[in-house]
This record gives sequence, structure tokens and C-alpha cells, in this order.
Amino acid sequence: MKKFLAALSILLFVACNNNDTNSGNISVEDNSNPPPPAINYSVVKMYPHDTSFFTEGLIWHNDHLYESTGLENKSRLVKTDLNNGKIVQESKMLPTDFGEGIAILNGKIYQLTYQQHKVYVYDLTTFKKIQEFNWPYEGWGMTTDGKHLIISTGSSNLYIVNPDNFQIVNTVSVTNNYGPVGKINELEYVNGAIYANVWFENIILKIDPQSGQVVGQINLQNLVQNSGITLNDPNEDVLNGIAYDSTKDALYITGKRWPALFEIKLNKQH
Repeated sequence: MKKFLAALSILLFVACNNNDTNSGNISVEDNSNPPPPAINYSVVKMYPHDTSFFTEGLIWHNDHLYESTGLENKSRLVKTDLNNGKIVQESKMLPTDFGEGIAILNGKIYQLTYQQHKVYVYDLTTFKKIQEFNWPYEGWGMTTDGKHLIISTGSSNLYIVNPDNFQIVNTVSVTNNYGPVGKINELEYVNGAIYANVWFENIILKIDPQSGQVVGQINLQNLVQNSGITLNDPNEDVLNGIAYDSTKDALYITGKRWPALFEIKLNKQH
């Protein structure tokens, strides 16, 4: 996630004192379990991205991008044109809200908030707010498997949630060969797997949603450097945003206040 480096120590302290218990786990590497294999990719195209968008959630749906942006007094839900980055439709959040991950399911858009413990539900067509739920943890990323919502909270846990009443039906811990993987952030469900950003790391994990095991890893360390774009604040404007275009079988990747959005293709074996 986020937010500001000065707040990081506070977040770690809080994480150790709430009941989202896997936030700070540190484990010894299991040498019998090899590290997740690298997933190679190629950049297909770059598109413009609004540098005022502090990206927290990203979805490709019906030939448009849907994006949730963060920061108090700046958070909103937007629908944009991929080719020019212009806003087609938007809904501004309350000044005290910090927008987080989004998911589209059954004609509705679900939007998390960071520490307000609220989930807003909008009509997909009109962007009119039609419902509101409470959420006990911080809100970070969200996606859907077509039946349930899947939510990250900055810990190693993924919560499987009933979209009708927002009750947790299952909890999955994300693990690799070192043990639990914390700071799981923005999510995207793709062909039976969950792809996840890790806060402040230039990687995307491919996760088995049943076991929580990391089964692959995309290293995006050089994505920005090789593109020629410049970030105003590399310490804040981190990688965060994954959307899947099933027609192209491609991912759209961006970050907080990035001036560009990347269309990438993954190695076919993955």
C-alpha cells in the first residue's frame, strides 16, 4: 500500500496489535520448497495515465478502465478511456475517505476504504451509491472470482467474502518458500489465479487461491526505467495497479501517479 514512509512504523506497530494476525510474520526459508518461478513478460504498448490518480484499484471492463484513487480529499472512482486516459465518468468520495481496491460483480462496483472500515457499493451504469457495508480491517486490494469478493488488508491474509452481506467465508494465507508473505496489496483474478502487488516492491505475485501458495513471480524492477518515464516521487509513486483484458489476454499495469499505463503479455507457459 502506501501510504507515507513516515507512517510506516506506526502501521507496523498497529499491525502487531490487531487481530489480523499474519501481518508481521517472519519465517525461515524452507529449502525443500523452491522459490516461485519467474514469469517473463513483454511490453506491448504504453498508454497515458493521469498523474493525479493515486492508484489503489484497477479493472478493465467493457472496453474501459475503472480506477479507484486514494488520498484524503482526493479519492474517487473513475471510468476512463484507455487510449487517451481521459475521464468518462466519476464519483468523488467524501473528503475524509481514502479510496482503496475495487471489484465489479453482478452489475455493481464495490470500493474499499483504507481505515474508515467502510465498503461502498455503486450501480455500475450510473455510479450511484446504492449500499454500504462495514469492514473490520484495513482495506487494501479487492478482486472477484465471479462468485465471491477477495480482499487484502496489508497482511499475508486474503479474505474470501460474501458480496451480499460482506461476511467472511474463508481466509487464505499467502505463502512462499520463506513462509507467509505480508503487504499483499492490489489484486486481480485471472484464469483461476490471483495476481497481487506487494507494497513497495516492484513485483507481482501469482497466487493459488485455494492453497495461498505463490506459484510465480513477475519482476517489474526495470519497467519504469526502461520506459523512459519519470516519477515525481519514486518513494511514494510505487507500482500498484493490475487489470486483465481477456480479449487480448494481456495485463494493464500502472502505479500511483504514474504518467503511463503499460500493456504487458506474459510468457505463454504461465
